[in-house]
Amino acid sequence: MFNNLGNLADLMRNAGKIRESVEKATEALGQVEVEGTAGGGVVSAKVNGRMEMLSIRIDPKLLADGDAELLEDLVTAAVNQALTRAREAAAQSIGSLAGGLPIPGLSGMFGPGSGGA
Repeated sequence: MFNNLGNLADLMRNAGKIRESVEKATEALGQVEVEGTAGGGVVSAKVNGRMEMLSIRIDPKLLADGDAELLEDLVTAAVNQALTRAREAAAQSIGSLAGGLPIPGLSGMFGPGSGGA
C-alpha cells in the first residue's frame, strides 16, 4: 500500500510531463487504424484509436442482393469488431504510457461500454 503512495507522489511531481505524454498518446491514437470484418469479408469497417470511423466497405454483390436486414446486421458486426480492436489498441497504448499506474479518468475511457462511437 505504501509503495503506491510513493508512486502517487512521483505522479504528482511529474504531472506536467504526464499530461504532455497523454496528449501525445491521444494524438498518436488518431494514427492507429484497425479493421473489423463480417460476412467473410463482404463488409469491412476501419476505425482509428480515437474510436472514429474512417471508412466502411460493402461488397457490391451484397448490395445487389437487396437484403437490407442482412446488410444492417453485417455492418453492425463489422463496426463493433473494429471498435473492439480499437479499444484494445488504445488501452495497450495508454497502459504502456502510464507504466501500470492508474491514471484517474483514463481507466474507463477505452474499456468495454465506454461509448466511444
